Amino acid sequence: MKLNGGPRWRRTGSVTSAFLGSSRSGWLRLWGCRGPHYTNRLAGTLTSEMALSKSMHARNRYKDKPPDFAYLATKYPDFKQHVQINLNGRVSLNFKDPEAVRALTCTLLREDFGLSIDIPLERLIPTVPLRLNYIHWVEDLIGHQNSDKNTLRRGIDIGTGASCIYPLLGTTLNGWYFLATEVDDMCFNYAKKNVEQNNLSDLIKVVKVPQKTLLMDALKEESEIIYDFCMCNPPFFANQLEAKGVNSRNPRRPPPSSVNTGGITEIMAEGGELEFVKRIIHDSLQLKKRLRWYSCMLGKKCSLAPLKEELRIQGVPKVTYTEFCQGRTMRWALAWSFYDDVTVPSPPSKRRKLEKPRKPITFVVLGSVMKELALKASSLGPETVEGIVVVTTWIEKILTDLKVQHKRVPCGKEEISLFLTAIENSWIHLRRKKRDRVRQLREVPLAPKNVIEALEEKKSPPKEPGSSQDVAQGPQESALGGPAPPEGESATVGGHGPNQDVLSQEENPEPTEDERSEEKGDMEVLEGCKGSSNGAQDHEAPEPFSSPVSEKGNHLQGVDGRYLFKCLINVKKEVDDALVEMHWVEGQNRDLMNQLCTYIRNQIFRLVAS
Repeated sequence: MKLNGGPRWRRTGSVTSAFLGSSRSGWLRLWGCRGPHYTNRLAGTLTSEMALSKSMHARNRYKDKPPDFAYLATKYPDFKQHVQINLNGRVSLNFKDPEAVRALTCTLLREDFGLSIDIPLERLIPTVPLRLNYIHWVEDLIGHQNSDKNTLRRGIDIGTGASCIYPLLGTTLNGWYFLATEVDDMCFNYAKKNVEQNNLSDLIKVVKVPQKTLLMDALKEESEIIYDFCMCNPPFFANQLEAKGVNSRNPRRPPPSSVNTGGITEIMAEGGELEFVKRIIHDSLQLKKRLRWYSCMLGKKCSLAPLKEELRIQGVPKVTYTEFCQGRTMRWALAWSFYDDVTVPSPPSKRRKLEKPRKPITFVVLGSVMKELALKASSLGPETVEGIVVVTTWIEKILTDLKVQHKRVPCGKEEISLFLTAIENSWIHLRRKKRDRVRQLREVPLAPKNVIEALEEKKSPPKEPGSSQDVAQGPQESALGGPAPPEGESATVGGHGPNQDVLSQEENPEPTEDERSEEKGDMEVLEGCKGSSNGAQDHEAPEPFSSPVSEKGNHLQGVDGRYLFKCLINVKKEVDDALVEMHWVEGQNRDLMNQLCTYIRNQIFRLVAS
């Protein structure tokens, strides 16, 4: 039902309770979204559901504060007559009605920019947020935010339309001077009237130009002026079939939800927007530095790549592009320049499809295991810890031994969180690396026996024959710093018996049974967290927790900021057990986190088994 005497609602700040509806079409359509009607929603709900704030320009006033339709209806009678309210108190607007669309645009321009305009129903009715996005991007191109605000900026609007909205917004917001061109008689008359009734004739010059006139003919009379930019919203379609979506619209898409009021010259051109913009490119090749920036808005993404290729072929040195997103409707803009001193805004980063959040890698430490860990911790230090604290303490010790950077971060109750940064893969093949080091020591050439004896005699003080010192004398240190073998045996690093000197010549000694078992445990790391290790291993008990440092005592840092991965460990209490979760943050390969998780799990179980 229509409003009589104003809508009924409860005010809550600047937002009404009428915003709590579940429909999301009308205001979405103002941003370019589909749906026959609009329902105002609470600002936070509207933003999260439509995600329009993520892609609108950062300075767009509507990014975080959508209009309050109910408030506008009470303030502007012309808008109020098009607003509807249903039995649930939801305010809506019918975007199939050209008069309702026009009323919304005129009301927003009046309320937010102080502009009063008239638009014929037979011509294109612009949406304010989209046009505002384009204006803000031009500000970025010419460096308006960082320049002297008193400097007069000059721009050209190709095909300004009946509303003359780009010049009106640019002049009102930034004080720019505009040359606005138009080929259609009705659009020209309305544009000129809109400029005059807002007292902006000294800053906006509306010029009637012949058909197919773009830049060359428009600038003939002003050959001495250097313009900062040009803007253009070209006709998107090449013919009637394309305009109706017969041969260009995906059949799976729903039909357009709003009425198209554009005139022939506004929505159609020979060759569509692709050929239209190519003509602007060819004009720019002749004008070159008469304009610092040339820009156009595109309605179809498929037009962007061939136009960028055309600019590359023509050798244009500075090219950039951007996206304008209003709800579900996308527009693209292309800009190029022949100046070397211009600052080129970076194009938008490629959007990745939203991935489902990956489940963390987990393992459980049983309550009985936690008790054993607590006993080992109490035997190593005066402080007794238990529960998830002792599990976290041992994890921190394991990470310290691996030289993995870690620190505790804030978390919820009944849990402890660690943030990890792995600089190098130090948890794979540890036993093999140890054997390699032993092998290298065995390959070190030994000093002759007579040299060793001479050194020992030189270091040892003279002794009385038969003294007690002779009897109590322990093994002597060899020249290499290791224990000297008993008399009559050759000195062998790592040797354990009379025949162990043979091992000094072996290049690849066979691993022992314990070594094979240990290496097997290392290989489990490569297979991911799928089970638990129950075998008892000879393992030196880790020392109490200390901060991760390098061999030189300095805190570990990545080379040039490089790292393997970053992750978050959560140790949570679950009844009598502890749940350890590893959440991926970023890095080179998620399998590396899987390997580290398996290593930590195996080391904890080996602590108990030993």
